[in-house]
Amino acid sequence: MSISDIKARIGDFAKDTRINFPKIFTPDGAQGLSEKQIFTIALSCAYSLDNKDLVAAIKSDGAEHLDADYIQAAQSAASIMAMNNVYYRFIHLVEDSEFAQMPAGLRMQVIMNSGIDKKDFELLALAVSAINGCGMCMDSHVKTLLKEGVTKTSIQSAIKIASVVTAADQSLKISEIEKE
Repeated sequence: MSISDIKARIGDFAKDTRINFPKIFTPDGAQGLSEKQIFTIALSCAYSLDNKDLVAAIKSDGAEHLDADYIQAAQSAASIMAMNNVYYRFIHLVEDSEFAQMPAGLRMQVIMNSGIDKKDFELLALAVSAINGCGMCMDSHVKTLLKEGVTKTSIQSAIKIASVVTAADQSLKISEIEKE
């Protein structure tokens, strides 16, 4: 499975996604990010979307950029943000502000000790939080990234990757439905 294989499986109804998908894996399509960051962000998004074909394609085409630590960090970001995004989205959306004052009591050590560069893990967490729709988490990760000196262009690129990987996931699902 490769990125080209995924692109070929995306139907004409999603021509924009078919064009955008391979582009996000290039420095021009994801400005401000290294290829290691690009492929790791995309991989964390594919894991969070539970799409085996996207995971396989990203790991295959990104093999020279993805070492074991970065693959594990992508898995960790998808996992920890699944928990945090549900919890903090609840805190943000519920009208009773007392919940926000209560200690979460949830272990989140991987955020501080992910095994990769802190900025890189924050980019992964931001992208997954965008997919999961947690505004409170997105705001927190953006503030941390800006404080760490990451540019707004790099942050925008991480979100573009998340959006296009999500669109590719949806397009593949639609294509499968239409085959039935």
